[in-house]
Amino acid sequence: MTPAPAPLVVFDLDGTLLDTHTDLVESLNHTIAALGLEPVTYDDLTHLVGQGARVMIERACRLRGHPLSADTLPPLVERFVAHYAGNMPGHTQPYPGLIAAMDLLKSGGYRLAVCTNKMESLARGLIEKLGLTGYFDAITGGDTFEYRKPDARHLTSTIERAGGDVSRTVMVGDSINDIAVAKNAGVPSIAVPFGYSDVPVNTLGPDHIITHFDELTTELVERLLGEYAEKVAV
Repeated sequence: MTPAPAPLVVFDLDGTLLDTHTDLVESLNHTIAALGLEPVTYDDLTHLVGQGARVMIERACRLRGHPLSADTLPPLVERFVAHYAGNMPGHTQPYPGLIAAMDLLKSGGYRLAVCTNKMESLARGLIEKLGLTGYFDAITGGDTFEYRKPDARHLTSTIERAGGDVSRTVMVGDSINDIAVAKNAGVPSIAVPFGYSDVPVNTLGPDHIITHFDELTTELVERLLGEYAEKVAV
């Protein structure tokens, strides 16, 4: 009998693995200052993040009553990327309990991966600066493929790169894109409420919610995988 493939836990990055809000706000405000716009705040951030730097800048400018034309956006994206990359890791930190949870999962033979709509180069650079690269079997960003979350292919392609199996994968995230991509790919989802969602995560329909990474255990992952398999089989 062929043994079951190793379980894979795929994480979103901003607002899930890492508390990046201070650095995102600082780089975004540095960017829109070039247009003379008023700074955004952390409260605005939940409505701005989730689709990468380009969309975040567009949304921030629209929020400040300054819609952008196609030709004005690229230099602003370059300004954001230069500032953000040049200040890594800045104030960014893993959320409490994350490292211990990942150590526990890795010691149990689990694979780990990152699936984010952040540019892959920024995601990899930040993870490397924080000394976390070795934890992950794959890191994919919003520009890694021709599709991004909530498109199921972003997650399924990440699973493939990580050497995982869709039937043995759980997605962990903080926003609608993460819960939606899990549903679209046919994998169970775990939501965290401490990220950047603009609505309560319980309204997004995740399969489970954890309030601290202490709760992310091998027992929880196996239970969710089993329950999801039974639900799909019905």
